[in-house]
Amino acid sequence: MNYDIKDMNLADKGAVRIAWSERDMPVLRLVRERFEKEKPLAGKKMSACLHVTAETANLIRTLKAGGADVALCASNPLSTQDDVAAALVRDSKVPVFAINGEDHATYYKHLYAAIDHGPVVTMDDGADLVSEIHHGYPEVAKQIIASMEETTTGVIRLRAMAHDGALKFPVIAVNDATTKNLFDNRYGTGQSTVDGIIRATDVLLAGKNVVVAGYGWCGRGFATRCRGMGANVIVTEVDPIRALEAAMDGFRVMPMMEAAKIGDLFCTLTGDLHVIRPEHMLLMKDGAIVANSGHFNVEIDLDGLKEIAIADPKEVRHLVQEYVLPGSRRIYVLAEGRLINLAAAEGHPASVMDMSFATQALATEWAVRQGAQLDVRVHEVPDSIEDWVSRLKLQSMGIEIDELTEEQKEYLSSWQMGT
Repeated sequence: MNYDIKDMNLADKGAVRIAWSERDMPVLRLVRERFEKEKPLAGKKMSACLHVTAETANLIRTLKAGGADVALCASNPLSTQDDVAAALVRDSKVPVFAINGEDHATYYKHLYAAIDHGPVVTMDDGADLVSEIHHGYPEVAKQIIASMEETTTGVIRLRAMAHDGALKFPVIAVNDATTKNLFDNRYGTGQSTVDGIIRATDVLLAGKNVVVAGYGWCGRGFATRCRGMGANVIVTEVDPIRALEAAMDGFRVMPMMEAAKIGDLFCTLTGDLHVIRPEHMLLMKDGAIVANSGHFNVEIDLDGLKEIAIADPKEVRHLVQEYVLPGSRRIYVLAEGRLINLAAAEGHPASVMDMSFATQALATEWAVRQGAQLDVRVHEVPDSIEDWVSRLKLQSMGIEIDELTEEQKEYLSSWQMGT
């Protein structure tokens, strides 16, 4: 078996980490138990470009239990847990291509290795895998049944491809599933982003002016958690509806040019390019901290920052780089502008990834069963999958809910009854 990881001697530690996360993934465990019996993915080659974490390992184990032949590469150079990668290779016989801290060339070498696996189903976190297949692997593209995409950034890219007529095979927007979007993005990103920033800096959030760029589900989660820790939260937005919502939620809303003057800590969560630019950084106070929790490392204009800095950046703490600007003001950039919650912490808690990855696995099963019936576009996750996952999650939490009476069902489906 071909693979490329840091050190196989880390496998014991990785196995313990995978087992620990599985404790908080009861829904995915139920999916895996059924997959083991029914083998819905039997004989299907899959390639996944995901964050190589303990939670992801449990998803990969579930796909393998369903009969899939899976190869895995990293979707971010700094998010790989090397011990988990080793355990997946040793214990689950999964060809993994991922090393924490890998350079640009190695990242793409690993991506190509996953494509060379010859998948008929792909799974993406940011659409890099799908993008490379479209650009240079036409024969592979022809055999793809469908691809699963689990990030906001990836779905944006794929919808743009579909709009331009460039998309060559069906894609399932797992990110847009309610069981993913409302929980993983809001509660997972919210908590893990705070976790990553604190691990990297040991900063006290209470009393700080925290600037949240973007008020989508990820931004909402992060803003809410910062407020809960005593921060004064400021939101910047380009969407008037989201800006209005942030204001109604009790946050200060202003343009980045204004926020730059008063912020102590900045975090981008938009999925867009150059959200924080040199003109903003020139206004920041001495000691401002800048981080990103959007998928790609493009939200902070690091090239522009290097141009205005009066010296080369230096690492003053692990994953903290100091840039000195005119006037001897210092700006600290975390994790090279990459995903702070995975580069400096461990990503989302297993409990929330339980829902996302159960939805991911079930969407894969659904797509394979649909086969050639799926037209080439970006598809939503079926409601039946959402309902099943949410009900099982409630059950695992010991929560019961009401059911509609027959009278209520009739009322909701009729129009005759009024005041």
